Amino acid sequence: MPTPDPVAPFHSVHYVLRVLETVFRYGGGVTETRIARESGLPAAHLSALLALLCREGYVERLADGAYVAGDSLALLGSDEAHGRTVEAKLQLALAQLRDSLGAAVYISRYIDGEIRVTQVAAGPGMPAVKEWVEFSASAHASAVGKCLLTQLDQSSRRDHLSRHKVARLTSRTITNERVLLSRLDSQPPTVPVLDLQEYAVGTVCAAVPLTAGSTVGALALSLPVEHAHRLRAAAASLNREAAPLALTLTMQHAGHGTSLP
Repeated sequence: MPTPDPVAPFHSVHYVLRVLETVFRYGGGVTETRIARESGLPAAHLSALLALLCREGYVERLADGAYVAGDSLALLGSDEAHGRTVEAKLQLALAQLRDSLGAAVYISRYIDGEIRVTQVAAGPGMPAVKEWVEFSASAHASAVGKCLLTQLDQSSRRDHLSRHKVARLTSRTITNERVLLSRLDSQPPTVPVLDLQEYAVGTVCAAVPLTAGSTVGALALSLPVEHAHRLRAAAASLNREAAPLALTLTMQHAGHGTSLP
Protein backbone atom coordinates (compact mmCIF):
# COMPACT_ATOMS: atom_id res chain seq x y z
CA MET A 1 0.00 0.00 0.00
CA PRO A 2 1.46 3.42 -0.92
CA THR A 3 2.38 5.83 1.85
CA PRO A 4 -0.24 8.62 2.14
CA ASP A 5 0.87 12.03 0.97
CA PRO A 6 1.21 14.06 4.19
CA VAL A 7 0.95 17.40 2.42
CA ALA A 8 -2.53 17.40 0.92
CA PRO A 9 -4.55 17.45 4.19
CA PHE A 10 -2.57 20.48 5.43
CA HIS A 11 -4.25 22.52 2.70
CA SER A 12 -7.64 21.91 4.32
CA VAL A 13 -8.65 24.57 6.81
CA HIS A 14 -11.40 22.23 8.00
CA TYR A 15 -9.02 19.51 9.14
CA VAL A 16 -6.49 21.84 10.73
CA LEU A 17 -9.15 23.69 12.70
CA ARG A 18 -10.84 20.47 13.84
CA VAL A 19 -7.52 19.19 15.16
CA LEU A 20 -6.73 22.46 16.94
CA GLU A 21 -10.21 22.75 18.41
CA THR A 22 -9.97 19.20 19.76
CA VAL A 23 -6.59 19.91 21.35
CA PHE A 24 -7.84 23.14 22.92
CA ARG A 25 -11.02 21.50 24.22
CA TYR A 26 -8.98 19.09 26.32
CA GLY A 27 -6.88 21.52 28.32
CA GLY A 28 -5.17 18.76 30.30
CA GLY A 29 -4.02 16.93 27.19
CA VAL A 30 -5.61 14.68 24.58
CA THR A 31 -4.37 11.52 22.92
CA GLU A 32 -3.75 11.13 19.20
CA THR A 33 -6.44 8.43 19.10
CA ARG A 34 -9.09 10.79 20.45
CA ILE A 35 -7.95 13.60 18.14
CA ALA A 36 -8.34 11.27 15.16
CA ARG A 37 -11.81 10.20 16.29
CA GLU A 38 -13.11 13.73 16.95
CA SER A 39 -11.42 15.55 14.05
CA GLY A 40 -12.23 12.96 11.42
CA LEU A 41 -8.70 13.17 10.00
CA PRO A 42 -7.38 9.76 8.90
CA ALA A 43 -4.80 8.44 11.33
CA ALA A 44 -2.29 7.95 8.51
CA HIS A 45 -2.24 11.74 7.97
CA LEU A 46 -2.76 12.89 11.56
CA SER A 47 0.70 11.96 12.84
CA ALA A 48 2.40 14.06 10.16
CA LEU A 49 0.06 16.99 10.77
CA LEU A 50 0.59 16.86 14.54
CA ALA A 51 4.36 16.80 14.02
CA LEU A 52 4.10 19.91 11.85
CA LEU A 53 1.81 21.65 14.35
CA CYS A 54 4.37 20.91 17.08
CA ARG A 55 7.24 22.32 15.03
CA GLU A 56 5.27 25.48 14.37
CA GLY A 57 4.35 25.89 18.05
CA TYR A 58 0.58 25.44 17.68
CA VAL A 59 0.51 22.31 19.83
CA GLU A 60 2.90 20.71 22.30
CA ARG A 61 3.45 17.01 22.99
CA LEU A 62 3.73 16.10 26.66
CA ALA A 63 5.98 13.40 28.10
CA ASP A 64 3.05 10.96 28.30
CA GLY A 65 2.31 11.44 24.59
CA ALA A 66 -0.76 13.65 25.04
CA TYR A 67 -1.11 16.93 23.13
CA VAL A 68 -1.89 20.38 24.55
CA ALA A 69 -2.20 23.86 23.02
CA GLY A 70 1.11 25.58 22.25
CA ASP A 71 2.12 29.20 22.60
CA SER A 72 1.34 30.10 18.98
CA LEU A 73 -2.22 28.82 19.35
CA ALA A 74 -2.79 31.03 22.39
CA LEU A 75 -2.07 34.10 20.25
CA LEU A 76 -5.06 33.37 18.04
CA GLY A 77 -7.24 35.00 20.69
CA SER A 78 -6.16 38.49 19.65
CA ASP A 79 -6.78 39.56 16.06
CA GLU A 80 -3.99 42.14 16.24
CA ALA A 81 -1.49 39.78 17.87
CA HIS A 82 -2.58 37.00 15.54
CA GLY A 83 -2.00 39.12 12.46
CA ARG A 84 1.45 40.22 13.61
CA THR A 85 2.42 36.69 14.57
CA VAL A 86 1.34 35.15 11.27
CA GLU A 87 3.05 37.81 9.15
CA ALA A 88 6.23 37.50 11.20
CA LYS A 89 6.20 33.70 10.92
CA LEU A 90 5.70 33.88 7.16
CA GLN A 91 8.51 36.41 6.70
CA LEU A 92 10.88 34.41 8.91
CA ALA A 93 10.05 31.22 7.04
CA LEU A 94 10.65 32.99 3.71
CA ALA A 95 14.01 34.33 4.88
CA GLN A 96 15.08 30.85 6.00
CA LEU A 97 13.90 29.39 2.71
CA ARG A 98 15.77 32.07 0.76
CA ASP A 99 18.99 31.21 2.56
CA SER A 100 18.59 27.45 2.21
CA LEU A 101 17.74 27.65 -1.51
CA GLY A 102 20.09 30.47 -2.39
CA ALA A 103 17.24 32.14 -4.27
CA ALA A 104 14.76 34.96 -3.88
CA VAL A 105 11.40 33.61 -2.70
CA TYR A 106 7.86 34.96 -2.86
CA ILE A 107 4.33 34.40 -1.60
CA SER A 108 1.57 35.45 -3.95
CA ARG A 109 -2.21 35.21 -3.87
CA TYR A 110 -5.12 35.53 -6.23
CA ILE A 111 -7.31 38.18 -4.60
CA ASP A 112 -10.50 39.62 -6.09
CA GLY A 113 -9.57 38.39 -9.54
CA GLU A 114 -6.04 39.78 -9.50
CA ILE A 115 -2.53 38.52 -8.77
CA ARG A 116 -0.83 40.01 -5.74
CA VAL A 117 2.73 39.31 -4.58
CA THR A 118 2.27 39.75 -0.85
CA GLN A 119 5.69 38.88 0.59
CA VAL A 120 9.24 38.70 -0.75
CA ALA A 121 12.57 37.61 0.69
CA ALA A 122 15.59 38.55 -1.41
CA GLY A 123 19.19 39.44 -0.69
CA PRO A 124 22.70 39.94 -2.05
CA GLY A 125 23.22 37.57 -4.96
CA MET A 126 19.54 36.61 -4.72
CA PRO A 127 17.76 39.58 -6.31
CA ALA A 128 14.01 39.82 -6.59
CA VAL A 129 12.54 39.80 -10.09
CA LYS A 130 12.26 43.33 -11.45
CA GLU A 131 8.59 43.99 -12.18
CA TRP A 132 9.09 45.52 -15.60
CA VAL A 133 5.55 44.52 -16.60
CA GLU A 134 2.96 44.42 -13.81
CA PHE A 135 2.63 40.90 -12.42
CA SER A 136 -1.14 41.34 -12.44
CA ALA A 137 -1.06 41.70 -16.22
CA SER A 138 1.46 38.95 -17.00
CA ALA A 139 0.05 35.78 -15.47
CA HIS A 140 0.47 34.00 -18.81
CA ALA A 141 4.26 34.43 -18.65
CA SER A 142 5.30 34.16 -14.99
CA ALA A 143 5.63 31.01 -12.90
CA VAL A 144 3.57 32.66 -10.16
CA GLY A 145 0.81 33.65 -12.56
CA LYS A 146 0.59 30.28 -14.25
CA CYS A 147 0.62 28.50 -10.90
CA LEU A 148 -2.28 30.63 -9.66
CA LEU A 149 -4.22 30.16 -12.88
CA THR A 150 -3.88 26.37 -12.66
CA GLN A 151 -5.79 26.52 -9.38
CA LEU A 152 -8.78 28.31 -10.94
CA ASP A 153 -11.58 26.66 -12.86
CA GLN A 154 -11.68 27.10 -16.63
CA SER A 155 -14.28 29.85 -16.49
CA SER A 156 -12.18 31.90 -14.05
CA ARG A 157 -9.06 31.38 -16.16
CA ARG A 158 -10.84 32.63 -19.25
CA ASP A 159 -12.22 35.59 -17.32
CA HIS A 160 -8.73 36.53 -16.18
CA LEU A 161 -7.30 36.25 -19.68
CA SER A 162 -10.17 38.31 -21.09
CA ARG A 163 -9.14 41.13 -18.76
CA HIS A 164 -5.38 40.65 -19.19
CA LYS A 165 -4.61 39.73 -22.78
CA VAL A 166 -1.58 37.56 -23.45
CA ALA A 167 1.31 39.61 -24.80
CA ARG A 168 4.82 38.74 -25.96
CA LEU A 169 7.24 39.74 -23.21
CA THR A 170 10.22 37.71 -24.45
CA SER A 171 10.85 35.36 -27.35
CA ARG A 172 9.82 32.47 -25.06
CA THR A 173 6.44 33.85 -23.98
CA ILE A 174 3.38 31.78 -24.91
CA THR A 175 1.11 34.14 -26.82
CA ASN A 176 -1.45 31.64 -28.11
CA GLU A 177 -4.29 31.55 -25.57
CA ARG A 178 -5.43 28.09 -26.66
CA VAL A 179 -1.92 26.67 -26.15
CA LEU A 180 -1.65 28.40 -22.79
CA LEU A 181 -4.98 27.02 -21.56
CA SER A 182 -4.02 23.54 -22.76
CA ARG A 183 -0.77 23.69 -20.79
CA LEU A 184 -2.57 24.93 -17.70
CA ASP A 185 -5.05 22.04 -18.00
CA SER A 186 -2.26 19.49 -18.29
CA GLN A 187 -0.10 20.87 -15.46
CA PRO A 188 0.16 18.20 -12.70
CA PRO A 189 -0.76 19.77 -9.33
CA THR A 190 2.27 18.19 -7.62
CA VAL A 191 4.83 19.41 -10.19
CA PRO A 192 6.32 22.92 -9.89
CA VAL A 193 5.37 25.40 -12.62
CA LEU A 194 8.41 26.83 -14.39
CA ASP A 195 9.15 30.12 -16.13
CA LEU A 196 12.22 29.76 -18.35
CA GLN A 197 12.76 33.40 -19.29
CA GLU A 198 9.14 33.77 -20.38
CA TYR A 199 8.52 36.85 -18.22
CA ALA A 200 11.98 38.42 -18.23
CA VAL A 201 15.21 37.71 -20.07
CA GLY A 202 17.91 36.73 -17.59
CA THR A 203 15.62 35.20 -14.96
CA VAL A 204 14.17 31.74 -14.39
CA CYS A 205 11.46 30.96 -11.85
CA ALA A 206 9.45 28.14 -10.29
CA ALA A 207 6.19 28.15 -8.31
CA VAL A 208 4.11 25.64 -6.37
CA PRO A 209 0.53 25.93 -5.05
CA LEU A 210 0.09 27.32 -1.55
CA THR A 211 -3.56 27.06 -0.61
CA ALA A 212 -5.57 27.53 2.58
CA GLY A 213 -9.29 26.97 2.31
CA SER A 214 -10.68 29.14 -0.47
CA THR A 215 -7.48 31.19 -0.67
CA VAL A 216 -5.52 30.58 -3.89
CA GLY A 217 -1.81 31.16 -3.38
CA ALA A 218 1.64 30.24 -4.63
CA LEU A 219 5.12 29.88 -3.22
CA ALA A 220 7.78 30.81 -5.76
CA LEU A 221 11.50 31.32 -6.29
CA SER A 222 13.62 33.11 -8.87
CA LEU A 223 17.21 32.68 -9.99
CA PRO A 224 19.48 34.59 -12.36
CA VAL A 225 19.72 32.66 -15.61
CA GLU A 226 23.37 31.80 -14.94
CA HIS A 227 22.05 29.62 -12.09
CA ALA A 228 19.39 27.95 -14.24
CA HIS A 229 21.11 24.59 -13.71
CA ARG A 230 19.93 24.77 -10.07
CA LEU A 231 16.30 25.52 -10.88
CA ARG A 232 14.78 22.02 -10.88
CA ALA A 233 16.51 20.93 -7.67
CA ALA A 234 15.55 24.21 -5.97
CA ALA A 235 11.96 23.81 -7.21
CA ALA A 236 11.79 20.32 -5.72
CA SER A 237 13.00 21.70 -2.38
CA LEU A 238 10.46 24.53 -2.65
CA ASN A 239 7.71 21.95 -3.11
CA ARG A 240 8.77 20.10 0.04
CA GLU A 241 8.79 23.32 2.07
CA ALA A 242 5.28 24.37 1.01
CA ALA A 243 3.46 22.43 3.75
CA PRO A 244 4.66 24.53 6.75
CA LEU A 245 3.85 27.74 4.90
CA ALA A 246 0.44 26.39 3.91
CA LEU A 247 -0.18 25.69 7.58
CA THR A 248 0.74 29.26 8.52
CA LEU A 249 -1.61 30.57 5.83
CA THR A 250 -4.29 28.31 7.28
CA MET A 251 -3.69 29.93 10.67
CA GLN A 252 -4.05 33.34 9.06
CA HIS A 253 -7.35 32.17 7.59
CA ALA A 254 -8.30 30.80 11.02
CA GLY A 255 -7.92 34.23 12.59
CA HIS A 256 -11.08 35.33 10.77
CA GLY A 257 -14.13 33.42 11.80
CA THR A 258 -12.80 30.40 13.67
CA SER A 259 -14.28 29.32 17.00
CA LEU A 260 -10.84 29.09 18.58
CA PRO A 261 -10.52 31.48 21.53
